[in-house]
Amino acid sequence: MTSRRQVMLGTAALALSPLLAGHAAQAQDIGVASPLGDVWLGKPDAKVSIIEYASLTCGHCATFHRDTWPALKAKYIDTGKVRFLLREFPLDPLATAGFMLARCNGNDKYYPMTDLLFAQQRNWAFTEKPVDALSTMVKQAGFTQESFEACLKRQDIYEAVNQVKEGGAKAGVDSTPTFFINGQKRSGALSIAEFEKIIEPLLGS
Repeated sequence: MTSRRQVMLGTAALALSPLLAGHAAQAQDIGVASPLGDVWLGKPDAKVSIIEYASLTCGHCATFHRDTWPALKAKYIDTGKVRFLLREFPLDPLATAGFMLARCNGNDKYYPMTDLLFAQQRNWAFTEKPVDALSTMVKQAGFTQESFEACLKRQDIYEAVNQVKEGGAKAGVDSTPTFFINGQKRSGALSIAEFEKIIEPLLGS
């Protein structure tokens, strides 16, 4: 026979379950870690984790990185409140090539390269000869024509990028950008105000 104490404990557990779920989501990863290593920004023990799945040829992704990312980084990531991870979800071969180039020179070059490609997206992704434009663009980051071509022949990097995409798809990603904020899925180029509404309660503010 169930005692009154057991009922009370069960009720308390149900009341706390949303909070506990939030902590579990924070600890639980979403999708598949890159074989090349996930490149996190921010404090490892931050209360809030954001995983973004993006495509380098996605206009909404470029809008997020232009309009929202600087404020999000300054307010939450640089202050240690949030840790952030950009994961590859290329929507076409050109985006795959861009992510491969971002990976070829080591993980410390990952964000500088993706930042460059998002910022200059119109100048390479939507041109008559995008591969030529991409080659010209990444020479700003130290590539030569030879290293550019060699990078795009790297089967290990190609497979790693696609493995991350497949993991994202299994986790429910079907458009870009898609964010997982302590496990909560949000799609679209969220504004800084929209991020604040989600993040602040998770921080206990």
